[in-house]
Amino acid sequence: MRHETGSCELISGPMSPIAWIALSQLFGTSLWFSANSAADDLVRAWGLTPGDIGWMTTAVQLGFIAGTLGFSLSGLADRFPASRIFTVCAVGGALFNAGFASGSSGLASALCFRFLVGVSLAGIYPIGMKLVVSWAPERAGSALAQLVGMLTLGSALPHALRLMGASWPWQGVMLASSLLALAGAAIILRLGDGPHLKQRPDRAESRPGHVLAAFRSARFRASALGYFGHMWELYAFWTLVPMLVTRTILVREFPVLGSAGLAFFIMGAGALGCFLGGAWARRVGSARVAAFALFLSGFCCFLFAAGGATWPASWLLLLLLLWGASVVADSPHFSALSAAACPPHLVGSALALQNAIGFSITVVAIGLTTHAVTDWGTAVAWLLLPGPVLGLAGFFPILKSESARAGG
Repeated sequence: MRHETGSCELISGPMSPIAWIALSQLFGTSLWFSANSAADDLVRAWGLTPGDIGWMTTAVQLGFIAGTLGFSLSGLADRFPASRIFTVCAVGGALFNAGFASGSSGLASALCFRFLVGVSLAGIYPIGMKLVVSWAPERAGSALAQLVGMLTLGSALPHALRLMGASWPWQGVMLASSLLALAGAAIILRLGDGPHLKQRPDRAESRPGHVLAAFRSARFRASALGYFGHMWELYAFWTLVPMLVTRTILVREFPVLGSAGLAFFIMGAGALGCFLGGAWARRVGSARVAAFALFLSGFCCFLFAAGGATWPASWLLLLLLLWGASVVADSPHFSALSAAACPPHLVGSALALQNAIGFSITVVAIGLTTHAVTDWGTAVAWLLLPGPVLGLAGFFPILKSESARAGG
């Protein structure tokens, strides 16, 4: 029981277990876009194109899909303590990211390392969600909002490191992300698992493919469909942000920030959106928060595509900050609704499978938009709009049932 003893020692301090998990998520997910923060340097050093940068992001997504499918369909996500899975994967991701920084000499080797980073992230993000539910199931929506807020900051963090270390070689920025991931692994190893979820299901409950039973629930299906629409937009938007701001007047009007600083603040605004959404969910519930955030991000996408990209700099920046805040604010609430809609012994595997499908969708969206941005420019935002629209349509049954329950 050394694992549990370590947890007691750690949580006796001023920070709650949820805060420790969120901090570890911030550190671990800094690996996700670490290569994108070096995009300008890699374009110059290796002669890459925007499409090549998109392929590096896609490699991470493909690795994440492979990892989440492996965890979910094999039942491993619910067979071993979540804290141990997180720790091993965070260490692995740190090493593969360092391998990219020190061992890559071109696109081919870079894609291999980024794929392996993606596999490692499969044990950080969805397993981090299971850790949150294991500690605070009664407030999963607001707690997951903290977690996804830190995922958002973690994804934006390499751009901040690039801004602060403008004179660093790009390898230094990536190695800094690896050190942060190792710190996250150490925190979770010490914290351990919470007491509220069954850690080792029976053999019959954990057989390969058993997780598909979660989709028998109409409520789980509706939540998953909303999540899938959200995912079409989210990671393609995050990948496009540095490319979009350089195609507007923002870099010229805010030269101190540059594209890296603007990308950090636009992406990082999602953390504020998550925190505000989590607080609001305590009053109105996760379903309404998820629907409103998905609608708002779709509306921002429409405004940007329909001419907002040519607005005056201050108004354009405000629009992008609002889009950045809303585009991810729905994510924790879709996950909380999905977790509540499936049996407790399937939570880890079901969330991992939902992530795997969602990230498969991001591969298509990222590939399509990064190859179109050269010809389409800022009008490429039109390609993101179907995600929120179809997501809201798929999520409608939950909104309808929530309205009926409130009226009754």
